[in-house]
Amino acid sequence: MSTATTTTRHAVIDSPIGPLTLVREDDGLTGLYYPGHWTHPDQTTFGPRVDATADPEFDDAVTQLNEYFAGERKDFDLPLNPQGSDRAQRVWRLLAEIPYGQTTTYGALARAVGEGISPRAIGGFVGHNPLSIYIACHRVVGSTGKLTGYAGGLDRKQYLLELEKAIPVAPQSLW
Repeated sequence: MSTATTTTRHAVIDSPIGPLTLVREDDGLTGLYYPGHWTHPDQTTFGPRVDATADPEFDDAVTQLNEYFAGERKDFDLPLNPQGSDRAQRVWRLLAEIPYGQTTTYGALARAVGEGISPRAIGGFVGHNPLSIYIACHRVVGSTGKLTGYAGGLDRKQYLLELEKAIPVAPQSLW
């Protein structure tokens, strides 16, 4: 009698915002991380590194990211399997509902979750979203519209929001 095992593996791909680490199990993607990801995911859980072009199960994830960065894709259609508590899963489902090119606030998410959860607690769940970009945590801003917190850094958050035309493109510095 054989027992089914999940094979976790990861691939690092290039993107306009730097290298991205994609982590997947057989039943879907479990992570998308940046270098220096501020929530410090446990890289020992990523499994062995594979070449994304040699593992066909990464094909759709890579193709859809490339289409997104080219401005050709607004929604992702992939099997996603983020790991987290029930409350975290609830917050991440709400993040997935934020339309392309729009933003919401931590406070609005807190009100949607209810149960007396604070905007700060929402920020914790948003910051620990393991599937950045695919589950669009970059679309959450401060109560005044200010860009606050992003596991990949504010420069990447700004880039993604500008790409989606959710915020005006910032003027380029001459220096």
